[in-house]
Amino acid sequence: MSSFRHDRTVIGYHGCIREKGEPVIRDGGALPPSDEAYDWLGRGVYFWEYGYDRALRWAEAHAARKNQTLAAGQAPAEPYVVGAVIQLGRCLDLADTQAIKLLATWYQDLVRTCREQGKALPANEMRKGVPAPDGWLRFLDCAVINLGIDNLEHALGHGPDRPYFGTVRGVFVEGEPAFRGSGIQALTHTQIAVRDPSCILGWFRP
Repeated sequence: MSSFRHDRTVIGYHGCIREKGEPVIRDGGALPPSDEAYDWLGRGVYFWEYGYDRALRWAEAHAARKNQTLAAGQAPAEPYVVGAVIQLGRCLDLADTQAIKLLATWYQDLVRTCREQGKALPANEMRKGVPAPDGWLRFLDCAVINLGIDNLEHALGHGPDRPYFGTVRGVFVEGEPAFRGSGIQALTHTQIAVRDPSCILGWFRP
């Protein structure tokens, strides 16, 4: 699978709140990976590729949701964006038809696994009260990607400490038309989930 090598670097932006992001810039720490069942690209640290404004908008919405349940005397959450230089390395790039073919196979594996375990097949759905695209809960997509990569890494002798795919990349066409009659959607973006921390070459403050 050498054709999955993407030996190029990109700039990614991670939306968060200041108390989580500032120590990464100041102390050279790390961002914890997300491992929610609804993650769009499976487990990993999420970035908007060349999308500072999109990351900031997400951070603002995230901080606002946190501030709705603020305890008495607690400082309000501040939106924050962390920049990173990312080496894609071996990348499951979902803008590539080769990767899409893998997903179709992995979906059948998930269907079979759920049937054998007597479980319902996950489904993508919308989070109540949160508008698209941030409201999407992609339970099915996440389960397909995680199961497929886990099975592949097990077969190849890889594991969590030595991931086979360093990154997963996806393009999402979303939002209203940019203008009347346009085929360009206003919220289209590219996301990257970094599974291997060594793919992050450095951090910076945008």
